[in-house]
Amino acid sequence: MGIMKTVFFVVIVLVFILTACTSQQNGSQTGEGSENQTSIQNKGSDTMVNLALAWAEQYQKEYPEVSISVTGGGSGTGITALANQTVDIANASRAINPEEVDSMKASGIDPVEFVVARDAIAVIINPNNPVKKLTLQQISDIYSGKINNWSEVGGENRPIVRLSRETNSGTHVYFLENVLRLGKKEDKTLFSPDTLLLPSSEGITAEVHDNPNAIGYDGLGYVTPDVKMIMVAKDEDSPYVVPSVESVNNRTYPIARELYMYTAGQPSGAIQAYLEWILSSDAQAIVQELGFVPILAPSSSVEPQFVNFSIYQKNTEKP
Repeated sequence: MGIMKTVFFVVIVLVFILTACTSQQNGSQTGEGSENQTSIQNKGSDTMVNLALAWAEQYQKEYPEVSISVTGGGSGTGITALANQTVDIANASRAINPEEVDSMKASGIDPVEFVVARDAIAVIINPNNPVKKLTLQQISDIYSGKINNWSEVGGENRPIVRLSRETNSGTHVYFLENVLRLGKKEDKTLFSPDTLLLPSSEGITAEVHDNPNAIGYDGLGYVTPDVKMIMVAKDEDSPYVVPSVESVNNRTYPIARELYMYTAGQPSGAIQAYLEWILSSDAQAIVQELGFVPILAPSSSVEPQFVNFSIYQKNTEKP
């Protein structure tokens, strides 16, 4: 009788162990937990990280069966992670470049681009700095090291302290190509060697607030009331414009860009559903709340709830 009880106990333990192992294997293979929860990995642009977190938080409230993990690290980091197939969606504050596309395609990955919001890059200075406006050429000359004193652009006799995002930042790349180099592909102008590279948008804002000699640049959504935004003109014959939702939409502010999400191939299932939601009027309202520029006019009534998904897809074949 004792032997039978022992055998029965051993059988029960074995069944329990096998069931537990099978459950763990199924979870790792499908990305689903014990409650059939779907997981989406989202990584990239630090400019977009607060927006991506707000989207994820709201989406998970509406669809609790979906778990969305959002991390920053820079646009280049997100695109690299997508190429390595360790994320489902890469965030980028600059367009994917031809070399990145070629590298992905060589690995059998066809990146698909979605425009999910727009942004202005504000040039910011300390509130005690009397300078109010600059042309793109003046900003380029400041950051390249041709202009080194605020007195050269109408300010006080003070040295200019240049602040920039790190090189892996999409904002850094955009600013280099479109402000320092003025959009000229053949131009090889670089940041002055004494430019201080900071790891975050918040860091630039904090340093500008604390340093009366500093100049920096940040996405509009990261600009706080305790710094001053410079009015910017395309050239000396153009109007000086302050960055805002309105000046981005009417294309009068000269340092504006689109914000992107990339997937490895055409999205489907939970990833497609999430991207479609991001393009909805509800999600675009969050864009404006956080100081970015929605791709839908704020006053527009979008019917049906989701806009045409394909409109915001772009061909990643760059010229």
